[in-house]
Amino acid sequence: MKSISTNPIRKKTIITVLTGILVCSALYAANEFSVAQKNKSFSVKTLDIKVGDTVSFPNEDDFFHNVYSLSPAKIFDLGSYKKGETKKVIFDKAGIITVQCAIHPEMKMEIVVK
Repeated sequence: MKSISTNPIRKKTIITVLTGILVCSALYAANEFSVAQKNKSFSVKTLDIKVGDTVSFPNEDDFFHNVYSLSPAKIFDLGSYKKGETKKVIFDKAGIITVQCAIHPEMKMEIVVK
């Protein structure tokens, strides 16, 4: 019987399977949060989440919003979207992210990713 270390195909297969298990475990452990946009404000001022979590940003106003961040921990721009639409962001790095609306500069919140 050959050992794992001497059979490169078997070794590669085992590594691939273990990697898949780890990725699935991380995805299973991740949570999803919702931060609504209503009355030209975010529904929360601060949100604490973990690396791998997702935040959805539903637009509940009768006008467009454009959620974005220029924070080094997560740079994103969801573009303009209308009432009833929701866009999501996965936070894959720890840090403090300032989130704003490009259309309504008074809209501002922080997401703390641990």
